[in-house]
Amino acid sequence: MKIGVRNIRKEFDRYPALHDVSLDIRSGELIALLGPSGSGKTTLLRLIAGLEFPTAGQILFGDEDASGKSVQERNVGFVFQHYALFKHMTVADNIGFGLSVRERATRPPAAEIRRRVEELLELIQLPDLGKRYPMQLSGGQRQRVALARALAIEPKVLLLDEPFGALDAKVRKDLRRWLRELHDRTGHTTVFVTHDQDEAVELADRVVVMSQGRIEQVGSADDIYDRPQSPFVFSFIGQSNELPVEVRGGEIAFAGVPLGRTDARDGSWRMFVRPHDFEVLEPSARGLSGQIALTRRVGGARMAEFNLTNPARRIEVELPAHAPSETGTPITVIPKRWQLFA
Repeated sequence: MKIGVRNIRKEFDRYPALHDVSLDIRSGELIALLGPSGSGKTTLLRLIAGLEFPTAGQILFGDEDASGKSVQERNVGFVFQHYALFKHMTVADNIGFGLSVRERATRPPAAEIRRRVEELLELIQLPDLGKRYPMQLSGGQRQRVALARALAIEPKVLLLDEPFGALDAKVRKDLRRWLRELHDRTGHTTVFVTHDQDEAVELADRVVVMSQGRIEQVGSADDIYDRPQSPFVFSFIGQSNELPVEVRGGEIAFAGVPLGRTDARDGSWRMFVRPHDFEVLEPSARGLSGQIALTRRVGGARMAEFNLTNPARRIEVELPAHAPSETGTPITVIPKRWQLFA
């Protein structure tokens, strides 16, 4: 099921939460809505679900306008951050709940519901836990059950709101891998909300980066990391440094220090550089010079924050394995790769 978002505006008590948002989601696509708190990502998800209705604009399911339809009429599966399982029901009853409460005319026979629940327990890799209660499960297992319950009604679209936000890092990582494999097997059109960059780039076919009720960029993980289209995307996705620079005759300079060549017009620019895109030079070389203020390990890399001597400014650099990293060590760097924004 493809989804079309057309010029959506949403206001709460005259406060605009979304500004003229448009988005096309392909059938069978796994897409992430990524952004900080207040960016509008959850509001957009709730509008797609039918839990909220737009102030203006349209939500299309296929070629049909679903803007005024309820959650039930849209036939969406919804998974929340905190599971929302019924504590007094067994795992099997939780999964089959959406089918068992349908109107008599559309309710499957009890044997068919049991068969569907057994299939889903196999799918979520919990085949022997149907008789347990939610409180007898781990957080990761509960979230799998919540996902199975959403899938039980055979939804046209699967929507997930911060589905792994309440879990610890190791469980989140395992469930991300599992969810990607599950999506590839079932082929549902899936939209999920997250503020976790790693989660978005690892799981999604495309990432929708949002800020202040607007879409900043839509693209693959490579697109948004390597080819950001705005200062916000560059600074929000991954680590970055920002330097105010001047361009004169194709030469980029920061506080009089030449940093490289460009085709950009003369004037003031904002230079963004990733920590791993600096080259560390001899302390006596021409470049951005200062002293290491602190270092820390990030996975297999060693990151250093250092204070520029003139003008005073702190930037972050990834150090080569052989480079000195003690506090107070002189350091000089030059950017190898960067992006300029007006």
